[in-house]
Amino acid sequence: MTAVHNTSARKAAGTSVPSRLAATLALDKPVQSVKAISGARQASFAKLGIKTVRDLVTHFPRRYIDMSRVTTAADAQINDTCTVVGNVYDIKLKQTRKKWLSIVEITLVDQTGALMITCFRQPWLMDHVHKGDWLQASGKVEFNYGFKRMTNPYLEAVDPSSPNGGVILAVHPASEKVPAKLMRTLVGNALDAVCGLDDPLPARLRIRYDFYSRGSALRCIHFPHTMDEAAQARRRLTYEEVLLLELHLMLAAEKRGSGGEPCAHTVDGPHVAALEAALPFSLTDEQARARDEIFAAMAAPRPANHLLLGDVGTGKTAVAAFGLAAAADSGGQALMMAPTEVLAQQYARKLGPLLDAAGVSWALLTGTTDMSARTRICAGLADGSLSVLFGTHALLEPDVRPARCTFVVIDEQQRFGVAQREKLVAKGACADVLAMTATPIPRSLALALYGDMTLSYLHHRPLERQPTATHVFPFAQRGAAYELVRNELEAGRQAYVVCPLVGTAAPKPKKADKGASDDDYAYANIAIEDAGDMAAGGDARAAIDEARFLQAKIFPGFEVGVLHGKMKAEEKREVMDRFVSGEVRVLVATTVIEVGVDVPNATAMVVEDADRFGLAQLHQLRGRVGRGEHPGVVCLVSASKAPAALERLAAMERTNDGFELAEFDLSLRREGDILGNRQSGASVLKLVNVVRDKDVIEAAHGDARRLLEGDPNLSDPAHQALRYEMVRMFGPLEGE
Repeated sequence: MTAVHNTSARKAAGTSVPSRLAATLALDKPVQSVKAISGARQASFAKLGIKTVRDLVTHFPRRYIDMSRVTTAADAQINDTCTVVGNVYDIKLKQTRKKWLSIVEITLVDQTGALMITCFRQPWLMDHVHKGDWLQASGKVEFNYGFKRMTNPYLEAVDPSSPNGGVILAVHPASEKVPAKLMRTLVGNALDAVCGLDDPLPARLRIRYDFYSRGSALRCIHFPHTMDEAAQARRRLTYEEVLLLELHLMLAAEKRGSGGEPCAHTVDGPHVAALEAALPFSLTDEQARARDEIFAAMAAPRPANHLLLGDVGTGKTAVAAFGLAAAADSGGQALMMAPTEVLAQQYARKLGPLLDAAGVSWALLTGTTDMSARTRICAGLADGSLSVLFGTHALLEPDVRPARCTFVVIDEQQRFGVAQREKLVAKGACADVLAMTATPIPRSLALALYGDMTLSYLHHRPLERQPTATHVFPFAQRGAAYELVRNELEAGRQAYVVCPLVGTAAPKPKKADKGASDDDYAYANIAIEDAGDMAAGGDARAAIDEARFLQAKIFPGFEVGVLHGKMKAEEKREVMDRFVSGEVRVLVATTVIEVGVDVPNATAMVVEDADRFGLAQLHQLRGRVGRGEHPGVVCLVSASKAPAALERLAAMERTNDGFELAEFDLSLRREGDILGNRQSGASVLKLVNVVRDKDVIEAAHGDARRLLEGDPNLSDPAHQALRYEMVRMFGPLEGE
């Protein structure tokens, strides 16, 4: 197999090949050091995010055109993707009634017939394509208005005397100032400049996976001879990206854990045994396995950083309670933070009695805790008499100073900012950390995002949970959804009606003012799955108006209540108490009910404008019903006719498995959307796709762990190039 293209030809032409060190250092030179890139062109590259030679050689193709599939206009099959080479017979610019939409129409002819080419929003083609030019057009063939057509195909000028048949043509992201053909030439010049560069991967890893060298992989991904060669190059470079990310995450975690003495927790003490005896149920095998994995991390003589991922209703809180008891058995203290006051209060109701039975002291601290109680709680925490403190963002305040915090639990951890999580963890010197999330995250994505953490999964609900049926209704059939809800109400049960929020995100309060709702903090920091669809602190009037309409027109015989993010904490508590008691039968709410609401008698839910919610959020909302002895029913109402939106909603009908939904959701997203939110640096990954690259991610994660177990600082000469690349990619580690 030929892995490096054109190298011998360049040598024969007298082009000098730089030394290995010079070639490696050339990666970080300014992009204008590349042949044919002038200072004027530098600005055009900057707009594409290309500032260095490294940026240019990692400006990977977005697709490939197999020029071996060149065909004639007559032989081009409808719905087939192919390449037609012909002469420009005519080119016209058409302006539609919508002034912003321009259409360039090109008539391409060869010896067999004509092909019409339609290009939307590309008026600049009129300056580059002229009658009589020879073009190759590559795209999908359609038939309409009496002609074979291609819409927005890839176009490139060709010399009819030198056909391109048999060539795999890479198509790079380009711009008007740097068109695709020029980009390909300049990428080739950049590859010449770094020819012979060092390979950061240790030889044993390259041999194990039969990888190309780094230089060969870069050459083959940009200029492949075959599609298999491009795939092998991409496999090698994807692995390198993930390995560098995992090493960065793991080393950064190690740095954070240095500077203190970690607690090797006792995990088989009397408080743990008493807690297990007090549980009104036995842990499932899956829950017991997750508890034991958490215990193993806590008992180790190094700071634990563990992530518990559990689908809705799988019992994450019960598993976390064992960590709280282990902290008490070890003479330490534990802090457990929730994103909303509703959820923190649920800890007190559900876990408080269990901790009492286990002999573990506990308290609840929120933004609405009165000053005298707050003073008493903080004093108990400071003198060590209080073992466990549940709370909201109030735990982050300076007066919360535990005597010896050895264990921190962050529930729904994705709802807190990085700085907030670090502030809570800093309450204890080298405290073990357990983060939890009910947002289903496939293992491949979890490893890519949280490679510095050990992971446990809860996939299955306890057997006593009832199934929930989900139905999608078009807006015109909204009445049928309400009829299902009425049936549940007449059977003595309760229901939710969820309204999407409208507006912009509420500003985060500067501090936990007396009487302020902790939910204001939580929903000011939520990273909504589909940004812009819903926002914290949005128009509460929508929920209020909906409640009035339902009370007057749809459910006049049942009391309808309303719950939204702008209500004061006391008002929320009152509404929830009335809903829990059964006095309020229908609760109209915004997504404030997404977590922490557990009313077993609530069996029905209607989600208005369901297409505006992300799949993970819909799944979270669905988890609020069917939590008791009766099965649940969820009605998703949507006025959308967009195929993508309807496909997502149909997935909710097909499965109740949150992890299956997450896989499906990821398959619909663009690659850049998947890893772009993590502040660790995952946003610089250019090739990784967590759906397609599961095996590569698993392998790179395991290899990173093994590398650091044998060489904790990557100081071995065989690993120094790897460390250098990691720093170049993500920046120096904290304190370096």
